[in-house]
Amino acid sequence: MDLQPTRRDVMKAGLVGAGALALGGLGGPQAVLGATAKPQRKLAKSVIQIWMWGGPCHVDTFDPKPNAGEEITGPLKDVVNTNVDGIQLNASLPLLAKQADKFSIIRSMTHGVNAHETASYLMQTGRMPGRLVYPCAGAVVSLFKGYEHGYQGIVPPYIVLTKPQGRFSEAGFLGHKHKPFCTGGDPNGSRFVVEGIVAQGVSDERQRSRRALMHDLDSLGRANARSRQLQHFDQTETAAYDMMFGKARDLFDLSKESDEMRERYGRTKFGQSCLMARRLVEIGVPYITINYGGWDTHKQHFQTMNRKLPEMDKAMATLFTDLSDRGLLDNTIVWWGGEFGRGPKVQWNPPWNGGRSHYGKCFSVLLGGGGFAGGHVIGESDDRAMNVVDRPVYPPDLIGSIYARMGIDPNQAMPNPRGLDLKVLPSEFKGKPTAGLLKEIMA
Repeated sequence: MDLQPTRRDVMKAGLVGAGALALGGLGGPQAVLGATAKPQRKLAKSVIQIWMWGGPCHVDTFDPKPNAGEEITGPLKDVVNTNVDGIQLNASLPLLAKQADKFSIIRSMTHGVNAHETASYLMQTGRMPGRLVYPCAGAVVSLFKGYEHGYQGIVPPYIVLTKPQGRFSEAGFLGHKHKPFCTGGDPNGSRFVVEGIVAQGVSDERQRSRRALMHDLDSLGRANARSRQLQHFDQTETAAYDMMFGKARDLFDLSKESDEMRERYGRTKFGQSCLMARRLVEIGVPYITINYGGWDTHKQHFQTMNRKLPEMDKAMATLFTDLSDRGLLDNTIVWWGGEFGRGPKVQWNPPWNGGRSHYGKCFSVLLGGGGFAGGHVIGESDDRAMNVVDRPVYPPDLIGSIYARMGIDPNQAMPNPRGLDLKVLPSEFKGKPTAGLLKEIMA
């Protein structure tokens, strides 16, 4: 039974120890750079995962096919040149086009699965479903980069803005200690009501009055002031109220940002989530996921894209610029992508009337920062964006590359309650060897 963790569980959880990195092993961080004496880039400290819940269309974003005809492009047929020669994006992303030197595009992601649940599990764990539920990337980073490995943050090491990604238990067999802290609320609201920190409709004065009344009624605590159990309870209570009125509360208070900065990101839930992610990176949170819904566009796809793409373009372009201007991009990985792409061929017939279906055969992912080189394209799809024709990239290749840049060896042992011989990532995908780490942009 997978019970939800309490706030106390999350704040006081210790992490399972992990072995030292096998730097010389196959797929380990050192292997990424090869055997030559090249200087190694500093490891990334944080990941911002922009999870495109539902699956974004690669043709309408980072793999445009302007000559494929209307049955593929629909009305979004135009392209825009980027600030990197030879790379074009869909014309709906003009601001990101000016930041293309800061990220690279994988146009040959593939796993061949069209079901949301299985594809989400694949893209977040790097594995096909089986008897064990493996942890997603955020939980793995929490394990190896969390409290027992030097993290001393005022909030947990794995944060999701603003609701769980769902589809499966993110922590898998690692358990409650590595579940994400999901903020809830809306960062674009008049007040960002973060679960457990800000109470909707309850003033600070009322919160303090409630605490005072609780202490007044606590005759048991006063009579047993030396009880270790009750002292532990008091310490936990103090930590909780420190969250509510201390540094954690200030962290989530976006009113401390200038109006100009908030407008740059866009006054939308996604835009302000990107701004909040930058604030979390600034205090050293290792893994932040922005769960960006609204991309499961079976119907009215293009009407939705006309709203969503400008919103995404503005917020993501500002995020790259802001991270770069603050000197944070070199140690922060930005990972954009969903569980799959969407069918390149538009479904004009009823009841879809211009929709796009699920498509796991060929789709795109974006990677930037954190030591990944920008301004590159990895892989290629055919002229209708239906098939990978060069350099297939499988989920464990992508996730393993992110782990390696974080200093997590994909081949090291994965602690688990059964004591099984498990690795952080598999060496095979669907019974075949993986394609390998993204060395093209890692050295």
